[in-house]
Amino acid sequence: MRITVSDILEYLAGGMTEAEILEDFSELTSEDIKACLAFAADREKKLFVACL
Repeated sequence: MRITVSDILEYLAGGMTEAEILEDFSELTSEDIKACLAFAADREKKLFVACL
């Protein structure tokens, strides 16, 4: 099963905790969720810089 970064971000934005996500998707790790957040933060930073 493949879970996208946007799926993880939507779950977090919808109020799911990291523990709930890890319980529902046993193939994920805490590091995977942190990587999703880091990816989103980096992308946001690049979009902001590109708009300047």
